[in-house]
Amino acid sequence: MNKISDLLKELKTEFNNIDNIDDKVEIINNIKSTLAEISPFDEPVECVKWVSMDKVKANSWNPNAVAPPEMKLLYDSIKCDGYTQPIVAYKLENGEYEVVDGYHRNRIAKEHNDIKEKLYGYLPIVELTSNKSDRMASTIRHNRARGSHDIDLMSNIVAELHEMGRTDTWIAKHLGMDLDEILRLKQITGIAALFKDNNFSNSWE
Repeated sequence: MNKISDLLKELKTEFNNIDNIDDKVEIINNIKSTLAEISPFDEPVECVKWVSMDKVKANSWNPNAVAPPEMKLLYDSIKCDGYTQPIVAYKLENGEYEVVDGYHRNRIAKEHNDIKEKLYGYLPIVELTSNKSDRMASTIRHNRARGSHDIDLMSNIVAELHEMGRTDTWIAKHLGMDLDEILRLKQITGIAALFKDNNFSNSWE
């Protein structure tokens, strides 16, 4: 333990001698990655990295609508308390990050210069490695207990998951819906192909 403490003190001294913020961020991320590798906790939150906000992109399917008063409250919260929750994202092949959860936290940093300057143009990111349909489901799971969902966007998500080959049972399980709710969302799209092999419940007779 004493040896580790001495190493940490030496690391702190060396780190304080670095002036360039980008170099500091790279070192911090490397340290966090190393600690995550040796940690007994195999959880995404074990490694919160700082990523340039220019590399963080919104996804195309987020159905969570936040009204202007709530956006103002979110800004005030981040301004007063800082980022208490990281943005959940997926690293794309081009090196950019696609938001899974934190669509509005991402917006706040980019739309308010005081927040952007405070963070030196970086955002706290927790990385997921799941496929697209699982990421879409993850967005819904994160959002469902807060805010309100845009019905048209939710219908589009159900349609896209259907086109990916996901069954109604899979969608119901991973999006926290019942089968009748999925059926109603399918009806909104008006796409007949979505109803192929659909078992209608008695409530629709």
